[in-house]
Order: sequence, then structure tokens, then C-alpha cells
Amino acid sequence: MVCSEARRGSYGIPNEAYTVYVPRSAPRHRLVSPAQYNPTFRSFALPNRHAQLETHILNETHHPPPTLPAAQRPKSTTWARLTTWEYLPWWLANIPVYLFWLWFALRARHLFFFSNVNPSIPLGGAVGESKHRILQLLPPHIVPRTLLVAAGEPKENLQQALQTAGISWPVIAKPDVGERGFLVKKVNDLDALHQHLTRYPVPFIVQEFLTLPMEASVLFHRYPGQHGAFGITSVCIKAFLTVHGDGHSNVRTLMAQDVRSALQLERFEREFPEILAKVPALGEALLLEPIGNHSRGTQFLNGNHLIGPALTAAFEPICRSIEGVHYGRFDLKCASEEALLRGDCQVMEMNGVLGEPAHVYDPAFGMWRAYADLYWHWRLLYRLHRAQRQAGILPTSYREAWQIAKEYFAYKNQMGG
Repeated sequence: MVCSEARRGSYGIPNEAYTVYVPRSAPRHRLVSPAQYNPTFRSFALPNRHAQLETHILNETHHPPPTLPAAQRPKSTTWARLTTWEYLPWWLANIPVYLFWLWFALRARHLFFFSNVNPSIPLGGAVGESKHRILQLLPPHIVPRTLLVAAGEPKENLQQALQTAGISWPVIAKPDVGERGFLVKKVNDLDALHQHLTRYPVPFIVQEFLTLPMEASVLFHRYPGQHGAFGITSVCIKAFLTVHGDGHSNVRTLMAQDVRSALQLERFEREFPEILAKVPALGEALLLEPIGNHSRGTQFLNGNHLIGPALTAAFEPICRSIEGVHYGRFDLKCASEEALLRGDCQVMEMNGVLGEPAHVYDPAFGMWRAYADLYWHWRLLYRLHRAQRQAGILPTSYREAWQIAKEYFAYKNQMGG
């Protein structure tokens, strides 16, 4: 069965650089209103990395990687993975987070205390939640054209459903259940889409590819009740993986000169070998990865300078309209910072209680500040849990939580995740 979702309007696509602000010092880690959140910032301009939103793969012969001169070789990627916080293995970087979780679980006397924060999402959105069902909770005007495709859907039905929904190529295909870019793929035609879907016998979301130039995430919370306190505590701006041409080096050489892109070379050798031989012109910014996921080389930048009355006013009505969700993170695209401040955006997906404050992965933010912010957000989840409990909404039972987790990990094992 193929189900269609809401349509969106068209947007202009400005082609201009934007400015990102990074705090000089960490904010105090206490619950404050957005109007009180006013750290001192320094600014720096980012190059225009969104001017080209398509990567064209050339039909050239694939050659083995050349040996680079010593001056062009990057730092060891192995060394970077071990010494740079944002590149640490996920399980290792999150050891302090597990301790935060256990500390607040002990205080709440329930291991899954956070599950009552978002009663409309199974386990609060910790694991195993359906992306499609979450999108159905959102106001239709902020959701891109989206299809839920059942496993084994015939190609003819898929083509008809795409036409009916008004979805044109390219599209984004991703499993209905998954996280951290798991099996997400940009697809350019029906044959490639059908081939990708038939490899994995699970429901997939097929979503129009948004060409809006700015991708961001916005983390919000609201306390229960019609007038419960509302706040936005994290804004992350995403800079896609890009190389800048010098007129004579190919993409492989350019990627090898920077640790962030060098960490993606093995994947590009496997998935996009043809593009590695391309030689970008002098000054050309070539977009390599259109999917804004940290594991795919996207750089996460602190956008908390945008938190203020305008952003709060734009997002509060949206968030209050989402029944049974008190903590979540929108992953969205928009035309500019100004459009984001107006709430003029398209939400590709919404994460639940484990939606991280993604701004902490800004390289300038620092590991200790990041852990302080992560602790602050776990404390916020605990306080929301207590408020919900006082309103009579209890956490998910251990039996039900275990069943959800068991099914999810069996699913990930089956899918090779």
C-alpha cells in the first residue's frame, strides 16, 4: 500500500553566503526562557557551500587513488577518530550520556522515565518509532510531499503513487524506522528507486528532495498545559560536505587534504567512484553529499544566536499544535536564516526524546561544553517527566519498553545496521 502525505508550496532559492555565530563562552546551565538566553558571540562568514545543490557523476574510468605528495597528505584519519571528540565512535562518545541517563533514571525510579514526555510516540521516540506516523502529527503545511511505501511494492504502483502525489525527481528514500542516516539515499529515477527499495523488505518513506539551500535543526520543549512554558534550546546549522577546486587537483586529492572529507573517502570509493576523478575549476565549490548527516561528512555549526523572541514566536504555535509531544527536534530546510525566523520552512522529520542538541557538535564548541549541554538537556527531560507524571501520565511499562527495544534491535540486525 502506498499512502500520500501533505503537499508544500514552492520557495525561491537564494544563492548567497550566510553568517554563523559561535558563543565565546558556554551559557549557564540552568533552565531559562529563550528571552534570557543571551550569551556573547563572535561571528565568522562561511563560504557559499549551497550554491550547487546537485552533484553530477561523470562517466569516467575509475583509477586507483594516487600517491599524494607529503605536503598534501592529511592527518591520519585514525588519529583524528581517536583524538577529536566529534569523530569518536558513537558508543565511546556517549559513555557520559549513558551515565546522565542512569542518574536521572535513578532519581525518577524508572529506567524509561522519558517515555511519558511524548505519549503520542512509542517510548517517547527513543527507538523504533515510525517516521511517517510522526510526520502525520505535524501541521500539513510544513511537511514536504511524502509517500509511505510498503515492502515489495510493484514498480508500476510506485510510479503511479509518485505521480499522484506530485513528487518529481530526484527523491530521498529512507526506511520508516531508522536514525543517523541509516540507508538514506538520494535517488534520481524510478529504476534506481525500485532497486533500492527491493533490497530491503521493510516500509520506506519516499520524500521529495528539497532544494532549499539551508538545512538546520531546531530543538524545542513545552511543559504540559495550555499555558505551559515553551522554549527552544538548540539550533544547529548544517554545512554540507564540499570541496573547493584549485583547477588541477581531482576530487580524490582534494578530499584527502582535509580530515572531514578524508574520513568519507572510503565510502566514496565504494559508492561514488566516478566523481573522484572529476577536476573542479579554480574556485568552484563542488557539493559532494546532499544529505545533511554528520556521519556523511556534514559539519554541524552552532546556530544558537538565532534563539530569541522571533524564533520562539514562529515555532511556538506549531509545537503546541502537536498533540502529545513535549520535547522534539525538527530537521528542516529553509531559504535563509530570515525564513527560519519566520517559521517558513519544511520539516523533513521530527525526532523525539533522543533528539540531541546538535549544536554541540560544532568543532568550536568543545567537548566539555558539549557534555555540559547534554547534561542540561537530560535534566530538562527529567523535569518534563515529573511534570507529566504530576498530570497523571506514566512512563511506558518495562514489559512494553522491552518489547519495543527487542523488536527494534532485531530489525536493525536484519537490516545490517
